Amino acid sequence: MSIYPDLFLTFAKVGVMTFGGGYAMLPILQREVVDNRGWATEEELTDYFAIGQCTPGIIAVNTATFIGQKNKGNLGGIIATLGLVFPSLVIITLLAGVITTFSHLAWVSHAFGGIRVCVCVLILNAVVKLFKKAVIDKPTMVVFLAVLLGSFFTPVSPVVFVLAAAIAGILLKNLGVKK
Repeated sequence: MSIYPDLFLTFAKVGVMTFGGGYAMLPILQREVVDNRGWATEEELTDYFAIGQCTPGIIAVNTATFIGQKNKGNLGGIIATLGLVFPSLVIITLLAGVITTFSHLAWVSHAFGGIRVCVCVLILNAVVKLFKKAVIDKPTMVVFLAVLLGSFFTPVSPVVFVLAAAIAGILLKNLGVKK
């Protein structure tokens, strides 16, 4: 099979199976891109998530673009991105006119409540997997804790934390701190 249809269909599968936005897609992206297709390593995917988080747009869409571009250039990035957003576009278009009609029903409200809980679990699962790959020694634990505490207790932009963590990583590496 040509890589272009494979890129589109793989990312469309991720897009159609995911509810709850970009973060909920992360574990499915990991399974499809790393485990099933081998289009990226876990370390590369973690880097794509980090870059995707601090660039404009949805993290999963940005990640799809990075992976498609890595594997098949700019056209691959476009096709992977279109594959990821296509299912949502179709589903939202179909539901847009219907959802307001049924949103007042109790079972619809309860269904959305259940979906929100499920999405939280999917996001937590992605965080645990990312944590295991990213926090590998004492220096990375210090960076993790500093960013975690800083994000809880200050109104600083996530971009500042990403840049500070990048600088910390460079400094730690140049100062001879071993992984």
